[in-house]
Amino acid sequence: MHKLLVTLMLALGATVALAHNCPNEMKAIDAKLATNPQLNAEQKAQVQKLRADGEAQHKAGNHDASMKSLGEAKKMLGI
Repeated sequence: MHKLLVTLMLALGATVALAHNCPNEMKAIDAKLATNPQLNAEQKAQVQKLRADGEAQHKAGNHDASMKSLGEAKKMLGI
């Protein structure tokens, strides 16, 4: 029983930790955008849209979708 309780607590802790990582991902994207990366106008607009979508999803509590959007933006930025 003790092992089950510990496993459940660890699983819950990991979920909470990932849910609160969205702001760190947004900060990383913002920092990279501030360096004026080599993107054409269309790519830059897409990164900005993905970042905005990620923030909106985070605020709505949809952290999985947020992390996906932010991950796509980071991939486009090479981070």
